[in-house]
Formats: sequence, C-alpha cells, structure tokens
Amino acid sequence: MSDGGANACPLCATDGGALVWRGTRVRVIRADEAGFPAFYRVVWNAHAAEFSDLSAAERVHCMEAVTAVEQALREHLAPTKVNLAALGNMVPHLHWHVIARFAWDSHFPAPVWAAAQRPSPADEEAALRARLPAAEAAMVAALQTLR
Repeated sequence: MSDGGANACPLCATDGGALVWRGTRVRVIRADEAGFPAFYRVVWNAHAAEFSDLSAAERVHCMEAVTAVEQALREHLAPTKVNLAALGNMVPHLHWHVIARFAWDSHFPAPVWAAAQRPSPADEEAALRARLPAAEAAMVAALQTLR
C-alpha cells in the first residue's frame, strides 16, 4: 500500500488534538470543537485511509478502542446519545469520531456538522468540562488493556 499522502497528512504529523492516550496501534485525542467539549477521536497511528485497509485483527483492535471511549463517556457523562462516525472526507487518515451528545447542545438532534439550532449553553458546557477528567481516566484504564 502506498503512503496515501501520509507525508502531508495532518494526523501523521500531529496528534490531532489533546492527547488522552497513545497505544502502539491507536491513540485517543480530545478534539477542540467549539460547543462540543466531549468530542473525541480514536486515530489509527499508522497512515491508512480506509477501515478495510486494516487486517481483521487490527479492525477488532480499533473498534475495541472506540468501544472503550464510548463506554467511558456513557458511564461518566450520561449523554443523551453517543455519535460514532468515520468520515475522513477532509482528512483521509483512519479515525473515528466518538461524540457525547446532549439534548441541550446547540445542534441536537442534528449532527455536529449541521447548522446550530440554538445558542450553546455555557453553563451546561462548563459543568460537562468539569466531568471530563473522570471520563478520560476511565478511558485510559480501559485502553491500557489494549496496548
């Protein structure tokens, strides 16, 4: 497989956000997405554009990491819904978006990439940010078993 443009890939050149955990195959970052403090990405460390570029065992490993992040968000933040997406249209490097969504968020029930439906509630966001360290600690604990 060619490098698929890995030399110019922003997810090859940088972590892509605030690093929460790095294993040998994947890393988890908290994205800086305004209005969505519990927006995480599970990024495949090696450059791959598509999920099907991975072996069967690698796909299982990747999804176990996605599951660990989702479960930590559900347990510690009690979101209305957790959204999962692997688009890669803007950055063709395999990464999964794991986004805790709340009925109060500015876009709910629409996708985070749609137009806002209301102003973002600063108090709710601040309260959510205060709970992120516990959620991230739970992610790390679960992810350590994957290595």
